[in-house]
Amino acid sequence: MDTKSSTRPRPGRLVTAFALAVTLVASVAVAATSASAAATLTVAQALAAQDGRTATVTGYVIGQPVASTTVITSNYTADYAIAIADAAGETSTGRMLYVQVTSAYRSSFGLLTNPSLRGRQITATGTLTAYFSHGGLKSPTAMSLGGTAPSPTASPSPTSTGGPYDSTYYANAMGKTGTALRSSLHSIIRNQTKLSYSQVWDALRDTDQDPANANNVILLYTGRSQSKTRNGGGVDDWNREHVWAKSHGDFGTTTGPGTDVHHLRPTDASVNSLRGNKDFDTGGSAVAEAPGCYTDADSFEPRNAVKGDVARMIMYMAIRYEGNDGWPNLEMNNYVSNGTAPYLGRQSVLLQWHAQDPPDAFEKRRNQRIYERWQGNRNPFVDHPEWAGAIWG
Repeated sequence: MDTKSSTRPRPGRLVTAFALAVTLVASVAVAATSASAAATLTVAQALAAQDGRTATVTGYVIGQPVASTTVITSNYTADYAIAIADAAGETSTGRMLYVQVTSAYRSSFGLLTNPSLRGRQITATGTLTAYFSHGGLKSPTAMSLGGTAPSPTASPSPTSTGGPYDSTYYANAMGKTGTALRSSLHSIIRNQTKLSYSQVWDALRDTDQDPANANNVILLYTGRSQSKTRNGGGVDDWNREHVWAKSHGDFGTTTGPGTDVHHLRPTDASVNSLRGNKDFDTGGSAVAEAPGCYTDADSFEPRNAVKGDVARMIMYMAIRYEGNDGWPNLEMNNYVSNGTAPYLGRQSVLLQWHAQDPPDAFEKRRNQRIYERWQGNRNPFVDHPEWAGAIWG
């Protein structure tokens, strides 16, 4: 039988082992310190550190800077610079970082060549120093899509447990209720790119695309899938329905609430005309061209599949337009026949519809496309349905 011998460690070996352990701990500490020092900065942090240091910054592409206080968000003229911000819907140049795009990166990150980058998140490493006489990042050594903050391509969570935008886009609203929540959400979603009424056609072709047929859009009230090119005012054409009727506040179709895609939807032209500027409520006679819809003299009831969609669009408008930006203060109320007053009802019914028809995949995709490609802002009641109760009870 073999026997194993045991050897007692010599004192010298213990000393050596202890020294090695100390060295490893020190190395880990140094590595941790280095990793902390190399942490990716927000745009706000980068703007506060314009001292020539090398840093990595993550932000959302807003547009092309052309002057110290001017950033264009369409019709780009060159590939040499981009402006990024901590929020995709940022409109203040004071909260944007101007990033130089050198020749090595222009084919991938220049906006003239890649206009679809607008609203996308990027990470860039370079020197924090003035560019266009504005806070900037120059001479980049690395540029990539994505970053440490939630990517705009991620799907938002509709649950109260939190979503990918809570630590960034909704950071100032988290944990609030009532008037404090309302005020915070208004401050967040009012930062948006405003479209012209003609641009709404193209936006709706994207936001309301039929998931089963990329050549078609889904019409709101009828549910019909129809060619994207069959739009206009003719019989069976689709046109641009203002879900918050534009006469309720008399804002028309000019840039602002009249062109906000969060409440504009493609609808059958005849059904759009039949709905007119009626408030929303239950009951009435069946609408022949829109199965499941009903109407009477002063109200309109949409089909069950989009009742919640309608409610959340109305709630968005009530929060987005608070009367402090040149537009009327839009509010829900419990009446119908509101006429040209900036009110739309019936609030109790809309809240009921919101509860019984939660956001589906189509509505979530729509919210995402508006945020990524068109306006840079979100409908908070699609992302967080529970906020309706936190505001309106």
